[in-house]
Amino acid sequence: MDIILAGSIAYDYLMTFPGRFADHILPEKLNSISLSFLVDSMVRLRGGIAPNIAYNLALLGGKSRLLAAVGEDFEEYRLWLERYGIDTSLVRVIPGVYSATFFANSDRDNNQISSFYPGAMAFASELSLYDLDVSPDLVVISANEPDAMRRYVQECQELFIPYFYDPSQQIIRMEKEDLRKGVEGAKALFVNDYEYSLIQKATGMTPNDILEHVEFLVVTLGEKGAAIYAGDEVIEIPCVLPAKIADPTGVGDAFRGGFLYGFSRGWGLSFCGHLGALSATYCLEAKGPQAHHYTKQDYVTRFREHFQDGGVLDE
Repeated sequence: MDIILAGSIAYDYLMTFPGRFADHILPEKLNSISLSFLVDSMVRLRGGIAPNIAYNLALLGGKSRLLAAVGEDFEEYRLWLERYGIDTSLVRVIPGVYSATFFANSDRDNNQISSFYPGAMAFASELSLYDLDVSPDLVVISANEPDAMRRYVQECQELFIPYFYDPSQQIIRMEKEDLRKGVEGAKALFVNDYEYSLIQKATGMTPNDILEHVEFLVVTLGEKGAAIYAGDEVIEIPCVLPAKIADPTGVGDAFRGGFLYGFSRGWGLSFCGHLGALSATYCLEAKGPQAHHYTKQDYVTRFREHFQDGGVLDE
């Protein structure tokens, strides 16, 4: 399956706060918050939703093409991605601009306060699916510059290209009608539980409204795993308990990468969800969204400690 991942490519600055954010937020002062957290560590890592998904897909042997705009600081990142067989030929470098940058501060309970600087991502709307030499089998439309997300939804619908809609952090930036159009034309919607509530509030759509339009809906639930809704069926996906918790950044992207690996091979939704759950746990155990690594055999062995695969993972 030829998969295009259309989403942000960014550098992540990840910080850790040894306390709890909640202990320093005064409910009676929510209209005038002024806080500064003294962090005890900071690292700069490769990130962005599209390459995070691509990396997890590649670890399992899956292929994808990235569609994104980046800054002139991208070359070292490109070499890293291509080392894992990720196609960057559709990535456009914008001269004189830095790549998008994500700043995340995590507390001891793995809650996050984040900020995002778009940088070169602001030019993503200049990229078009109409310019592709070969039409893909699937496009994953993830958080990106809002005009770019609108464009890719429109173009997928015009070109009859199936797409997964994964608006995540950009839900609050998108107009109601744009979100509705994205959901209504999608093959599947991917959200976490908080985003699921947000998208219902923003669009006025009920869960039944959403399920009338998509073939399936995936809602990730953190430590509770995930739920996949397909018609009247609800598939509960348990999480795989981590050996340790290092950093929550990129865990949802890792889930999508694992899920896509199974989906690209035509496997059932439950099996795809199980793959996503294990990929998410590998990410949670490492510091950053692309810091984990494993061999295919390591993955298969660990998978079989929790789930059944009928031997297909040996193929």
